[in-house]
Amino acid sequence: MKILFVSSEGIPYSKTGGLADVVGALPQALVELGHEVAVLLPRYRGNPVEKIVRRSLTVPLSRSDTRFPAIVDAGREHRVAYYLLDAPALFDRPQLYGDKSGDYPDNPERYATLSRGAIEFAKQVWTPDVFHCHDWQTALVPALLRSVYASDPAVNQIPVVFTIHNLAYQGVFDPDVLERVGLPDSLFALDGMEFYGHLSFLKGGLLLSDFLTTVSRTYAQEIQTSEYGHGLEFVIRHRADHLEGILNGVDYAVWDPKVDTKIAAKYSTRSMTGKQACKKDLLQVMGLSAENLKRPVVGIVSRFTDQKGFDLLAEVADSLLQEDLALVALGSGSPEYEQLFRTLAARAPDRVAVKVAYDDTLAHKIEAGADIFLMPSRFEPCGLNQIYSLRYGTVPVVRATGGLEDTIEAWDPKSGKGTGFKFAEYTGQALLECLKQALAVYREPKVWRKIQTRGMGMDFSWKASASAYAKLYERARKARIAQATPASNQVHA
Repeated sequence: MKILFVSSEGIPYSKTGGLADVVGALPQALVELGHEVAVLLPRYRGNPVEKIVRRSLTVPLSRSDTRFPAIVDAGREHRVAYYLLDAPALFDRPQLYGDKSGDYPDNPERYATLSRGAIEFAKQVWTPDVFHCHDWQTALVPALLRSVYASDPAVNQIPVVFTIHNLAYQGVFDPDVLERVGLPDSLFALDGMEFYGHLSFLKGGLLLSDFLTTVSRTYAQEIQTSEYGHGLEFVIRHRADHLEGILNGVDYAVWDPKVDTKIAAKYSTRSMTGKQACKKDLLQVMGLSAENLKRPVVGIVSRFTDQKGFDLLAEVADSLLQEDLALVALGSGSPEYEQLFRTLAARAPDRVAVKVAYDDTLAHKIEAGADIFLMPSRFEPCGLNQIYSLRYGTVPVVRATGGLEDTIEAWDPKSGKGTGFKFAEYTGQALLECLKQALAVYREPKVWRKIQTRGMGMDFSWKASASAYAKLYERARKARIAQATPASNQVHA
């Protein structure tokens, strides 16, 4: 089967979060299963392209605006074909989605161009059997296919599988965007893209794609509730029979202490001595005293946002500093949470350190060098860091939500089973008590090693998830063919 991934980001070309990791790894796993896969991304500033093979596309963005972006054939990575949509006026910018003043005002045009470009790419360059689109930035692909391109035989029978990586990001704009991006007025309706008087790109993707997926089973259920649905829970429930939760995998060729080239020493369950060397290295890199080798080191790698539960951390900051632990944090985001970590570091400079940045090498060092990994998320569609942590023997402390619930087995001293520690109630006190439980078990080395070993043996590779996606693509293709076949021509049992 020929599968075209359309995404606003994907490694090795662009990344702000877990979406890029998925778009980097899942296509490779599908190729291993025998499928032919291409990935279409915007060409952002600084994208590495060794050999540029260009082909211009005609993209009629609106009634008054036709654009001529180029398709850059960026070559092959692990037998996956990568193409970049090259439109410098739209994508050659310092950041992907916005700057310090907020989102770029022309984001609707930017990602409408990507969506139209994907369809024109399918017409003019490489015709897939199925589109796999990701998040609101590509939600216009199904919306355009079922409206503007509905009578175009070159593409109108191509099904769309649409993955929700995070329902909180919806691409909601003023109604005038409809005209600006060339969508028909008929889509601005309750059963279309209208959303409380605004236009929602994501809603169009949810309603007009053939099948929907989320990145964990629990999140697929959660987004059908008012607590997690962000106003779209009724739409999700309406499409529930076409929704599947497929857990993200991880790339163990990159995230495994047996092969990781970014950490101080390699290690495995057979010999954990290298983990202590990684802990020493992490403390040095973060500027913390070697005295902390005797303490449990709690690691955080995250966007600093409300979603990630840092309001809970702020609630119990005083109590946290009274515990005999060291804390290292890496990330950026909300100024209030960046300041929270800076304040903690200023109050306990011998035990707390933060780097406000994106630093992939340091992320690896934290995964390998920390003893505990903290993810107290308000909601977490899947999460990858807790899965990385398992493989590195860094015991996760998480809130039981979304993918965290699906991937971490709570430690049970009675049965001797478990891979981490979980709390359910979204309060600072629940977080603190859960962390204290982990700290208490850390002081029992034999028990702690058992938890580490069990976690390091878990397998969350992409193979099973890729197989599930392949089956869904086939279902989508068959359903689209059946829908296009006149009833008189269908064979009935």
